[in-house]
Amino acid sequence: MEVISTTEELAAFCDEMRGEEFVTVDTEFMREKTFWPVLCLIQMAGEDRAAIIDPMAKGMDLSPFFDLMADENVLKVFHAGRQDIEIIHHLSGVIPHPLFDTQVAAMVCGFGDQVGYEALVNRLAKAHIDKSSRFTDWSRRPLTDKQLRYALSDVTHLRVIYRKLCEQLKRSGREPWLKEEMDILTSPETYAQHPEEAWKRIKFRPRNARQLAALQELAAWREREAQRRDLPRHRILKDEALTELATQMPETERELARMRTISDNLAKSRSGREILEAIARAKALPKDRLPALPERPRPGPEGASAMAD
Repeated sequence: MEVISTTEELAAFCDEMRGEEFVTVDTEFMREKTFWPVLCLIQMAGEDRAAIIDPMAKGMDLSPFFDLMADENVLKVFHAGRQDIEIIHHLSGVIPHPLFDTQVAAMVCGFGDQVGYEALVNRLAKAHIDKSSRFTDWSRRPLTDKQLRYALSDVTHLRVIYRKLCEQLKRSGREPWLKEEMDILTSPETYAQHPEEAWKRIKFRPRNARQLAALQELAAWREREAQRRDLPRHRILKDEALTELATQMPETERELARMRTISDNLAKSRSGREILEAIARAKALPKDRLPALPERPRPGPEGASAMAD
């Protein structure tokens, strides 16, 4: 089992991988304590060689890896690769291309939506994965051989899965069906951050357009603050606090401090002032610029649920 922990080793490995028709790639990351994911491991394999790259090793420069990800002569194979690609793009500005996602290919081949890697390993590679290392803290060092073997299995079996799916796609004539999905995965817009749309992930049914405007302003502020401070959203302000603020719309520090979800310290801080400013912007919007309330789903015909049962 090969572990690469220096830039020189990485450069040599990536140079060798440039001669491959395809490489399989996976990453391990942590984001429980940060907004941006912390890259902890990179696993990569060619036809006959597989290695684990340690991004956290002292002095490690990942430029050779990023250059390989941008090499148009080498196909990059991921399974459910959106988060892996997001990390690579955030760190380097590179979106791996050309690209093949085995989860998407498996869907096209009739394996169902969002089929898991383990299921494909069992069905196509005829192998079994020991999942006992699944919940490893990948940021810890040293990692055990068992943990490293588990991580490496994410790319070694992927070679077989890729080949088998390619065979099925050719037989079925469905290869062109992949293009639209691969275009989405390789589009920079897929990974663009839009704080003004952050409100859409919050469960809240505003009573009027003014409350929705307040939620939009507050959610956008929280998103930018979480990115700036590299903290999870809930560490800046919980969803419950956002919805209470959008409902009550306090105007002063005293009113803010009286709220159940807001501490005195937060109310007196710079963040407290910015929260009040966000609410003030929503309250100042002219009526003709207020957002439209999302349409509520219409109930089905009477008795439809009973018929479904």
